[in-house]
Amino acid sequence: MTGQGKHGAARILTFGCRLNAYESEVMRGHAQTAGLNDAVIVNTCAVTGEAERQARQAIRKARRENPAAEIIVTGCAAQIDPQGFAGMAEVDRVLGNEEKLKLESFLPESSAPVLVNDIMAVTETAPQLIDGFAERTRAFVQVQQGCDHRCTFCIIPYGRGNSRSVPLGEVVRQVRNLVERGVAEVVLTGVDITSYGGDLPGRPALGQMVRRLLAQVPDLKRLRLSSLDAIELDADLRRLVAEEERLMPHLHLSLQAGDDMILKRMKRRHSRSDAVALCRAMRDLRPDIVFGADLIAGFPTETEAMFENSLALVEDCGLTYLHVFPYSARKGTPAAKMPQVPLALRKDRAARLRAAGAAALDHFLDSQVGRPAAVLIEKQEDDGRLLGRSETFAPVLLERGEIGAVVQVRITGRDGARLTAEPLHQQLSPAA
Repeated sequence: MTGQGKHGAARILTFGCRLNAYESEVMRGHAQTAGLNDAVIVNTCAVTGEAERQARQAIRKARRENPAAEIIVTGCAAQIDPQGFAGMAEVDRVLGNEEKLKLESFLPESSAPVLVNDIMAVTETAPQLIDGFAERTRAFVQVQQGCDHRCTFCIIPYGRGNSRSVPLGEVVRQVRNLVERGVAEVVLTGVDITSYGGDLPGRPALGQMVRRLLAQVPDLKRLRLSSLDAIELDADLRRLVAEEERLMPHLHLSLQAGDDMILKRMKRRHSRSDAVALCRAMRDLRPDIVFGADLIAGFPTETEAMFENSLALVEDCGLTYLHVFPYSARKGTPAAKMPQVPLALRKDRAARLRAAGAAALDHFLDSQVGRPAAVLIEKQEDDGRLLGRSETFAPVLLERGEIGAVVQVRITGRDGARLTAEPLHQQLSPAA
């Protein structure tokens, strides 16, 4: 969870994905325009039962700490169960995922306690222009919303609706807006961004959109992509990874499992061999590329042998950054009706996956020592050192530099889970 706000401005508590983080910034602007100066807006996530539990806990805490504030709850969990959240004594209003992006939802005349429409009826995604993020060096830009797939474990399509894309011209306008305000790195985000363009005239794929975006915004220093479906990386996108230096060599893949039977029961559209072949092919195209992945431990019917196949995927795909989730049954999904793995075993398998991920990350960080890197300096730490990210998203500490600048460095060592570095020469270009 992230929480942002200052005295005299709405406080926003954000749970879950990068898309939620982006939408929280949209709501921040709407709340300011509407004069909701001391409101608390809770932007919930529904990906797991634990995420929903944490949101309810945060709502109760927000009321204890802000007895006079208006508390507005929105996000995927609120979209799926609006009456459940409206029934909490601490909650004043509930907004749906579509309604939270509209200024009129925050105006005084729109005071309905529950404003949640049928998300499945929404056919377009309106572009949302924002002036910038609290973190000025990196910003998220929504290019897609919703999902047409129905993985058996996932409730998110019922919170986000069907897939719909933001037209390229609006994406370009948003990115230019951010670059003009000093943002050095943009992350394209959505629920299923590899499905981008399927609903637009001409059906432009994600790779075509990214190529045109980079061409039309030449001053953008860095571009990253949020989670990608492993079976949907189009040929144009693969060529871009190989050829375009501004597209960072760090891809996060929605893999979920490494066993073919479990993937089939999840209703995923890729096989284990598809995932391994993709990682090898992308590494051939760009040897410095690193991969992150989402993995679920203890999916219903998962045997020890099936789990071992997922565990081995860390090495077989050469994964570096893992997001591991013990399976969480979501009411209304097919997987919730399947034979369940005991909770303790799910947690144990998740711990083993995380340990494998930690070992892989350690190995990767060690391998970077002595190498050059380009680091975008993001902020100053409490000890005075500067923290940034390399092209491969590794956290890097520097003794000197300018926030918002991309600097060429040599990695000198490690400080726990972060690398240390020294600049090779003067900063390339401040983003201010």
